[in-house]
Amino acid sequence: RHIRARGWIHAWGPRMFIGTDVHGKTLGILGMGRIGSAITKRAKGFDMKVIYHDIYRREDLEEELGIAYKSREEVLREADFVSLHVPLTPETHHMIGAGELAAMKETAILINTSRGPVVDEEALYEALRDGAIAGAGLDVFEVEPINPGSPLLDLDNIVLTPHLASGSVETRTKMAVTAATNLVSVLQGKEPPNLVNPEVLKIRPI
Repeated sequence: RHIRARGWIHAWGPRMFIGTDVHGKTLGILGMGRIGSAITKRAKGFDMKVIYHDIYRREDLEEELGIAYKSREEVLREADFVSLHVPLTPETHHMIGAGELAAMKETAILINTSRGPVVDEEALYEALRDGAIAGAGLDVFEVEPINPGSPLLDLDNIVLTPHLASGSVETRTKMAVTAATNLVSVLQGKEPPNLVNPEVLKIRPI
């Protein structure tokens, strides 16, 4: 974007587009499910220290991946990067608000690839504007598509992507095949392999 705007007028400068290394930093994961554990494996490739919080403690993964269980407050306070991987429920709605953002390091970065309403965007905007945290990366938003008038769009210390975490040919193909497989199973009178609400079978068996 900077190049396209003809803003790159010097070949190099000591503080040009300066960021932060991930090597050796602490990654805090909220939600150590399938996606959280996959992120952990990738973070280990960068020699990151991984701490996590989940409503279910994963002692199996602690031993396998060398990660540490912490309270949510400890994760927020200690992590250089906080990555959210929780479902959207009444309990996780605005799970990250003004208080949680204030608990994070001023140098920390918040990443949300789970569900938009997990983060209070108004509180996030204020934290980013005031320098309470260093930056954020959002792939999801409270309202999608994001409101063109959202103040988040005016900030330079946030990366915004249009809910494209599944955006690869391979992943989208798998999604289509999964949907078709479940549909065929139901039409054949079988329980779909990815049934998320099995309680309905008690009401209306297939």
